Amino acid sequence: MATSQHLLVIDLETRPDLAILPADRDPDTFPKPIQHEIVTLGFLLARIEREGERERYLVRKLGSASIADRGEREILAGFWQMIDKQKPRVVTWNGRSFDAAVLKQRSLIHGLTAVNWHRTDPRFGYDYRYESNWHCDLMDVLSDFGASPRLGLDEAAVALGLPGKWNGHGENVAEQAAAGDYAAINQYCEGDVLNTYLLYLRWAHFSTRLSAHGHNVSVQNLRDYLESGRIQHPHWGEFLDRWQASTQPCPASVPEVLGELGPQPPESHLRSEDVLP
Repeated sequence: MATSQHLLVIDLETRPDLAILPADRDPDTFPKPIQHEIVTLGFLLARIEREGERERYLVRKLGSASIADRGEREILAGFWQMIDKQKPRVVTWNGRSFDAAVLKQRSLIHGLTAVNWHRTDPRFGYDYRYESNWHCDLMDVLSDFGASPRLGLDEAAVALGLPGKWNGHGENVAEQAAAGDYAAINQYCEGDVLNTYLLYLRWAHFSTRLSAHGHNVSVQNLRDYLESGRIQHPHWGEFLDRWQASTQPCPASVPEVLGELGPQPPESHLRSEDVLP
């Protein structure tokens, strides 16, 4: 099992790379990963603290790297350096089909290497689909790897009372980049990162990586982090306000049960013979 000390949630915003797209392509066809130029890489880095066999997460940094400030090669090199330095557990939404594929295929264009991505565990490392302790593509995991319909990030987030895609959509990124509105792209990307992180916290609790207490501590830590940064990053404050004002019947915290093996709804007193045939 992976023993990462950090959790790294990432999301990409991209635009079609017109320099390598075929001139006669169908404009309604979604470009292949290598044909997407990275505009923004959003990320949240959290430290994993262990409580016996359980975990809790403390946010170290939330932000984004944009081509408004650096080239695509520099963004990619910085990502692989982060992997090499921290060996984090990477969390994505649809990352195996898109984000990770873009990162790897665009790195070929720039002649980069990714040492620890490929050497951390040659057999069950980042590229092994069923090892969620190195790379957890949450959309893939929640669909049982394609056995059930795949959820969109916005669908899952809204169902849990999260803000979802309240401040943008990926289909607008190319137009926003052409207009030079990189700030809006970065804010939208960071919003997707926050939605993904909170969905991961809930899944990590469900899959017993987090105890109820660890889940609630991790949630409160994020709230405190966003609150402390709302003046410098108003979109963090807006995300927090929308999240806390949600009327969806899904509390941010989960019940803590003393000596739990997992939370049990306190109102449930059904016996197995009451529900089994």
